[in-house]
Order: sequence, then C-alpha cells, then structure tokens
Amino acid sequence: MTDEQLTVTDQRTGRTHELPIEAGTIPAPQLREVKTGDDDFGLMSYDPSFKNTASTRSAITFIDGDNGVLRYRGYPIEQLAEEGTFLETAYLLLFGELPDSGELDDWRMSVTQQMPVPGTIEQLMKSFRDDADPMGMFISAIAALSTLYPKAGDVRDSKARLLQIRRLIAQAATIAALVYRRHHRLPYVAPDEELSYAGNVLRMMFKKPGEPYRPEPVLERTLDMLLVLHADHEQNCSATTMRGIGSSLADPYSAVAGAAAALSGPLHGGANQAVMEMLEEIGETSRVPEFIGQVKAGEGRLMGFGHRVYRNYDPRAKIVKQVVDDVFAVTGRNRLIDVALELEKVALEDDYFVERRLYPNVDFYSGIIYQAIGFPTNMFPVLFAVARTAGWLAQWVEMLEDPEQKIARPRQIYIGPEEREYVALNER
Repeated sequence: MTDEQLTVTDQRTGRTHELPIEAGTIPAPQLREVKTGDDDFGLMSYDPSFKNTASTRSAITFIDGDNGVLRYRGYPIEQLAEEGTFLETAYLLLFGELPDSGELDDWRMSVTQQMPVPGTIEQLMKSFRDDADPMGMFISAIAALSTLYPKAGDVRDSKARLLQIRRLIAQAATIAALVYRRHHRLPYVAPDEELSYAGNVLRMMFKKPGEPYRPEPVLERTLDMLLVLHADHEQNCSATTMRGIGSSLADPYSAVAGAAAALSGPLHGGANQAVMEMLEEIGETSRVPEFIGQVKAGEGRLMGFGHRVYRNYDPRAKIVKQVVDDVFAVTGRNRLIDVALELEKVALEDDYFVERRLYPNVDFYSGIIYQAIGFPTNMFPVLFAVARTAGWLAQWVEMLEDPEQKIARPRQIYIGPEEREYVALNER
C-alpha cells in the first residue's frame, strides 16, 4: 500500500477526502466514499472508450506510446522480431519466460500435432458460400470448436486449459487456411510436422493439388515475423473483449471467437486492409499531394497513420518497413510501395500531420507485404487473428488467475426518462 494520496475537497459538502494513489492510479471504488449523504451512491468516474481507465494489472505487454516502445514480458519487440519465432513468442506471452531448446521443441511439436482440425470443421467450411466474408467464416469455425471439445469449459483446470490453448493456437492457423481454400475452391491440405508454424500457414494455403510445396525461406521468415509483431498489444479492443467474455468463465473458443469479432472492424484488425484500399485509390505517386490536401480538408482519411497509444513512430512499422526490399527480391516489386513511401514522406514533412503526431503504424506497411506474399486483402484480418490468438489466450489466463478480477460489469450514467405509468395499447 502506498503512502501517496490525492486530497479532494467536495464543494457540495465541504468534506475533504484522501484517495490513495497506487501505480499512478486512483482505485475507482474509492470514489464511492465521496458522497453527500448515507443514501448517496457515491461518485463514479465517466470514461467513454476507456481512454484513461486501467482495467487490470498485467505483466504481459508494455507500451510507451510517447517514445515508441513495445515489449513483450520485458523483451523489446525489435529483438523478438529479429531473433525469435512466433511459437517462441507465444510461449513467452503465455508462460512468462523464453523457452530453452528442449522446452521449445516440445512446445512446437505439441502445437503442430494439434493443427489438424476435426472433420466437422471441414464440413462447416464447405457449407459457406465461396464469397463469404473470411472473418465471418473464421469466427464461426473458432466458435464451433467449443462444441467439439467437451472439456473446453473446464477453465479452472490448468491441465485442461493448456490443452485448449495448444489447440487454439494450432487450429487458428488451419482454420485460416481452410477459409482461404474455400474461397478458391481448393481441397484441404494437412499440416506438415516438419515445417515451422509460418511454413505450415503458407503450405496449407498455397499448396496446389498434386504438386509438392516447400515455403520460400524469405517469405516464411517474414510471415513469422509479422505474426510476432501482431501477437499482443496490451488492452486493445479485442483483448478487452477476450477478458470480458472470459470473465464469465466462458470457454476459450467462445472467448476467442468474440475477440476475433472485435478485431474484424476496420478500426482494429481491418486497418491494413483499409490502407491497401487507400493506396489503390491514390494509385500513383503524382496523386499523393492531391490526396493529402483532401485529408487536410476533411474530405478523406489517412489510413495507417496515428494510433490510440502511440504518439511516435510505431516500432512495429519500422521493423516491417526494413524487410520490404527482402520480400520484393523474391516476389517482385509491388507498385503500391512507391505510393506508400511518397505518402509517408509528404505526410511527415507536413506541419498538419507533424503537429498532430501522426506517424505510420504497423498497418501502413504490413498490408503491402501480405499482398506481396500472395494473400488477398480480405484475408489480412484473418492473419491478424491467427497471430493475436496467442496474446488473447495469455490475457485470458492472466485474467483467470488474478484474484482481483471478477465478471466484467461496467457502470453507466442513466439518461433515460424517470418512472412513468404504462399506457394501454388502445390509449396510445
């Protein structure tokens, strides 16, 4: 308990209240002590969109938005992206420490062995139209898994919980591949235990019937890096949804499906898709100044710039930008990269954007790389969900093991009518 306090004088009553300050926050229940009388409920804080409310204590992800810092369990994202792998990062997020070689081998094998999905999921995929929304298909299939694993609801059983975690991380990748192949009317491709997680994603999506497939090493490594970058990002919209659903002790498949639904919106997981649509709309570098003028006039939106928590260059965007040339050396140059580079250059030299501290975020360049690898734009949110499943599950476990956490139940400020009498139908 800290000795730091905030002294508040209630001008309604003249009373002075001492509110404890803990880790730079005021415990919200303490506001209840500020009241006008015994029949007064006490004060609440009003914070739409949780712009300045801490809902949990977390040891998973640290963000310093002003200085462009992102760390998983204390490790800089730059080091994890350059030297680590996605499954290594998932292990770190879930268990708090990097695995040694034996632990990593066991973890990789245990996840890979869970990649094949039940036949019911294959049948479910066939029931969708081949032009169905990919995120809708992904969400539906993840939710359906809860009906196939009877022990999924035993969320207080750590052993059962770990099995569901491995299944979800594994089968999210397979379901994503099934979504892609349903859109292209291609048969299911089983995972290969000899491949990496990212290598299996590429194989299960792009292998042609009757032909051998080995993932191109640069593309495999780049995809793995993108999965690392997207694995977690603190208490964002989808992580908060995961915790909210999980707080009712719902099974993890239902919670991940709900988190994926939150991710699917264009302001969250669909942002890099929106960036690609913007770049396509601009089309040529010569049109960049005109587009910037439209944005400043309120006639358009500059997608991929700015972030709710970053007031500096998103560290993930720097990492992605550095590998663009490596990818293009394999795939050929995407013409939209020139539009993106020019757009970034013009925007970062314009006082309008500099004063507002609008810098590129991870979505600005990641979509270009996804497209170069061969993913259609409507699959971008699905790939984001595959990566973020690891982070969602880490957030979920931390929530379940936190004795301070109860079922999520925010307060509200009621603004409706006062009590009134029911009016019979024939009198209205």
